[in-house]
Amino acid sequence: MPSPLRVAIVGGGQIARTAHMPAFRQLPGQVEVVAVVDATAELAAAFAESWGLPYHSADLEGTLAAVKPDLVAIASPPALHATQVAAALRSGAWVWCEKPPCLSLAEYDAMIAGEQDGGPYAAIVFQQRFGSAARHARQLISTGALGTPYVAHCQTTWYRDPDYYAVPWRGKWATEGGGPAMGLGIHQMDLMLELLGEWTEVRAMAGRLARDIETDDVTTALVRFASGAMATVVNTSLAPRQVSHIRIDLADGTLELSHLYGYANADWTFTPAPHASEKAWDPPAEDVPSSHLTQLRGLVADLRAGRRPRASGQDSRRSLELITAMYKAALTGQSVRAGEIGPGDPFYESMHGGRSDLL
Repeated sequence: MPSPLRVAIVGGGQIARTAHMPAFRQLPGQVEVVAVVDATAELAAAFAESWGLPYHSADLEGTLAAVKPDLVAIASPPALHATQVAAALRSGAWVWCEKPPCLSLAEYDAMIAGEQDGGPYAAIVFQQRFGSAARHARQLISTGALGTPYVAHCQTTWYRDPDYYAVPWRGKWATEGGGPAMGLGIHQMDLMLELLGEWTEVRAMAGRLARDIETDDVTTALVRFASGAMATVVNTSLAPRQVSHIRIDLADGTLELSHLYGYANADWTFTPAPHASEKAWDPPAEDVPSSHLTQLRGLVADLRAGRRPRASGQDSRRSLELITAMYKAALTGQSVRAGEIGPGDPFYESMHGGRSDLL
């Protein structure tokens, strides 16, 4: 058996404690978390003590040199991701980075420039696309087994009270990058793209309706796909009845997913068209929930094989590009096409493109 992959955690906050560390601990013999880096030496020491880690520090570069991890899990605030991912890649470590991957397309392109053929690669935590039902749905839709996709709805309607935004980096363009599309809805939008493929055009609106923040607290969009399908997208942090929902109406039936933070096969339903059979959608034999662990299993296998993992490179960039296009469309009042936002466009450098005063 090969030696366990050596893992360093960067950022010892809630997501590291509730998602990353439990996932790593469920792969004994395959991975071993050997270090934590946090904002202060005291925070790093406390995290290391609670999880029994042998190394802790507030210095990422020093940790990378001393520990030489195979994989670095980035669970820090979004404004730190780009420089931390780039540093890890330079050291030769693979990366697993929390969403949102960074604050702009310019940052994303710069941070993944350190990837090399055969690795290291930087994968983004987009765990919603890795559940067994999502993989099954993607195959059926892409092969035409459910007929042509026509209409879709992608909804992340969650509730975050004012105390949520009291965390210093939340609700600010310079540290969170955007509103609920970036911090909350990015997972469902990534899953929507996973199921429906490439998008071609976006029209959108964004507003700051209730929270005392710099960014928006509501974004809505209309999205056209290369297939011709059209979708509505809603993201907000103001919805008392919380739900994450995707609905896709195809020629042979309606496929729906309703959940909050994760799903199993039972959370998906299929309503056949009058001419179609209910058996057009047979749930997969395995029932693998969407989770950090499910994505991590694949990432570990890809790392050992030296192949590009899913949810990395251009595969992850398209979700960030969609959100960027939504903000550009909302703040300019114009439709935005895929591929048009590049160097020289103010929205390439920031989500608000210098127009945040228009919210």
